Amino acid sequence: MDTIDNMRTFLAVVRAGSFSAAARNLDTVPSVISKKINRLEDQIGAPLFIRSTRKLELTETGAQVHPRFMAIVADVTDAFADLRAHGSPMAGTLRIKCPTTLCVLHFGRIITEFQAAHPEARIDLVLMDRSVNPLEEGFDIAIGAIPTSYPNVEATPLCPYPRSTVASPGYLAQAGELSHPRHLLNHDCLSFHPIGSNWVFEGRQGPVSVEINPHFSVNDSQVLVEAALADLGVAVVADYLARPYVARGELCRVLEEYTIPDLWVSAWVPVSRAQDRLVVAMCDWLREAVQPVAPWDHGASEGGAAGHAAAQLLTSRSAGPARSAGRPPEGT
Repeated sequence: MDTIDNMRTFLAVVRAGSFSAAARNLDTVPSVISKKINRLEDQIGAPLFIRSTRKLELTETGAQVHPRFMAIVADVTDAFADLRAHGSPMAGTLRIKCPTTLCVLHFGRIITEFQAAHPEARIDLVLMDRSVNPLEEGFDIAIGAIPTSYPNVEATPLCPYPRSTVASPGYLAQAGELSHPRHLLNHDCLSFHPIGSNWVFEGRQGPVSVEINPHFSVNDSQVLVEAALADLGVAVVADYLARPYVARGELCRVLEEYTIPDLWVSAWVPVSRAQDRLVVAMCDWLREAVQPVAPWDHGASEGGAAGHAAAQLLTSRSAGPARSAGRPPEGT
């Protein structure tokens, strides 16, 4: 199985474009990636990459084995799925990736309820705030809302994921005009790493795209909200996270004439695993739990139950005292 693992690493390097980027994506260090690639090259008897300080390229051998390695990894995964299918219908291990905030507030409960209903199943749940190729990184299901596509991976849409553009009253009191998305070029903007710095809005005259220069960037949705509450600038955040703070006047919706297109929470599954009974059962369970009403829309008012849960979690994560809208705590 070490060879298969090395093949997965090779595929991850090809996708990421460098050893260091692949290491970050696989939550390891570049030296581990390098050792696995070296072992694979020793087995093949030829280099797979042209290594230079400028960029990483596949050798002729690397280009030849790339599609074959993808097929081999898929076949091995499929073989294990077939073997498991002859046992208990729900026996086996299900490895799932889910974004941290989404899991802590909503999907963690849904997945643990599945585990309780199917005790013979084993769940390996990994919280990760980036898009992953489940085929390359060994996941049966990758849950997320980042628009993407991968070869030999199919997406099952689960529910819409609305977003809002917000800022604190304290920031807006000292900031410049903000009536058009292009005004963001003169504002402090707070970005979410997985989405990037290109913000797209829909207005009456059509789409407006703005390439912001982030004042603050983070890969955690809760911290992004904390940054907005701390008067650091304008942020695009999940609508359900913003609701309780908007209701209390701690955040304000801005650019309301320009909507942010909804993302969709989806479950990405390798094609080779799509017919596995355990995978199918989990995808069906997820779909039934979030349709026709997404979990954050139950009691969906500005101060609804889902919003209060998000606010309580954010408050519990904060080390500082509660803040008044737009003002720092007394004594600062």
